[in-house]
Amino acid sequence: MSRGAAGVVARIGLIAGTLDITENLIFNAFRHITPAQIFQYIASGLTGRWAFHAGMASVALGVAIHYTIAMCWTLVYWAASGRMGVLLRRPVVSGLLYGGVVYLIMNFAVLPLTRVPHERAAMTVASRVSGVLALLLCIGLTVAWLTARERLGLAIQAGALRAQTERARSK
Repeated sequence: MSRGAAGVVARIGLIAGTLDITENLIFNAFRHITPAQIFQYIASGLTGRWAFHAGMASVALGVAIHYTIAMCWTLVYWAASGRMGVLLRRPVVSGLLYGGVVYLIMNFAVLPLTRVPHERAAMTVASRVSGVLALLLCIGLTVAWLTARERLGLAIQAGALRAQTERARSK
């Protein structure tokens, strides 16, 4: 991956990750769950229950883990979009489908493998809907749309540069 592409992927990942965590913070504020508790929960995936007693260290770890995950999902989509043109031609549909795949993988493959304390009560419908919508819209759609915009913009710039070079050669 070129240096420029790495910067683009990082920027897209930061935007998507910020939208995702903002949705989570707002949704959970109505449930009287603090931002610190949310990030400690994320950190508990790596550290287990220790995260809930580690204060700001686990909050910082949770922030780092959250954005690392967002960057990874962004990188996967970016790489796939270089090989599958439909991801660039149909970013809305592709993004929504991608968000659904991310939801399924995170909730049914990744999360069970972590050290996150498992809740005894079933997840509420509101929590499930919030989780699905966040990944569909904040991760899937955002990553797909921004990736298409960037990749197509880069292609247009490359085409313009090629044309300018050819004009310079023909003079």
